[in-house]
Amino acid sequence: MSLMPTHTDESAALGTLRQEVREFLMTLPATLRTELGGVDTWLSGWNIDFTRALAERGWIGMTIPREYGGHARTHLERFVVTEELLAAGAPVAAHWIADRQVAPTLLRFGTEEVRREFLPEIAAGRCYFGIGMSEPDSGSDLASVRTKAHRVDGGWTVSGTKLWTSGGHLAHAFIALVRTAPLDASDRHAGLSQLLVRLDDPGVDVRPVISAGGHHHFNEVVLDDVFVPDHRLVGEEGDGWMQVTSELSFERSGPERFLSTMQLFEQAMADPAVAENVADVDSGRQLARLAGLHEMSRAVAGSLQRGEEADVSAALVKVLGTTFEGDLAEWIDQSAGSASGVESRTKSLATRGVIQRPGFTLRGGTNEILRGVIARGLGMR
Repeated sequence: MSLMPTHTDESAALGTLRQEVREFLMTLPATLRTELGGVDTWLSGWNIDFTRALAERGWIGMTIPREYGGHARTHLERFVVTEELLAAGAPVAAHWIADRQVAPTLLRFGTEEVRREFLPEIAAGRCYFGIGMSEPDSGSDLASVRTKAHRVDGGWTVSGTKLWTSGGHLAHAFIALVRTAPLDASDRHAGLSQLLVRLDDPGVDVRPVISAGGHHHFNEVVLDDVFVPDHRLVGEEGDGWMQVTSELSFERSGPERFLSTMQLFEQAMADPAVAENVADVDSGRQLARLAGLHEMSRAVAGSLQRGEEADVSAALVKVLGTTFEGDLAEWIDQSAGSASGVESRTKSLATRGVIQRPGFTLRGGTNEILRGVIARGLGMR
């Protein structure tokens, strides 16, 4: 039985959709089911066959209009599907970034040509994206971007280096934040633009970055005079900072911010040696935190559906959710370590969860930076 809560006021249609996803996951071929379950599969579980299977069910590009190959469904419907996939530890990394934030960005800011070029392929599960925001020595200070784009006939040439690009070695393109005007000390956010860069273009060099756990999903992407045509400028030149901040509501607020260690939780509670070693009140506290985060994330999905600003609420979900993920891994690791007869799978997942803990809080903006975003949004600084 899934530990995932459901919203008490969830409509019959959403409840039916949730059940459809659960049944779909139970009936997958054995070759796909072997990848279900783990820690952090939404970032590292890259399986094109699984992505195509989801696309065939209409569960990618759910909020993209039909005229662009999507399904014109609501953010709440997408939330239900996303939550069930994450709770099952499904390998969703291939389409994740394209579906989560690139598609909404192109719908809001992209040219008609670029929408026609990318959105149908995203909805079909055939086009995969990375994010080109972070850079060496920049930390969470996106305003310090040094990658530059210079105007040339018919477009731009881009030079610089992006870091921590998840899936960059497998993706078709990434959305890159670049300087299209010199840095203005009086307004560090001015002069930034976003470009869509195909990662197989001449001048692009994708280099692996191996994590502490020995896994390869991060990359360094070096751009050496890469040509990007005019129509792949996202929105207006100089609007990059405004665009990025609007995208972050999609990036920070989803269930992936509290469900990365959900499979570890379910595995531990199903392991008799661990279950007997923990007090009901302790597991109850974790379930209560999970239920609260579920409600918060669902509320942000509702705000996005209504077209409301949700940057502060999204930052709250991200800070509280990623803290919960790490706390859960630490608690289970300690509980498993003090019990005898613990299953090897429980120990393996717990170890990986603890190793991954710093990554939970770093990606999407460090929790330290986001606490400042929240404080400013609440008028506290």
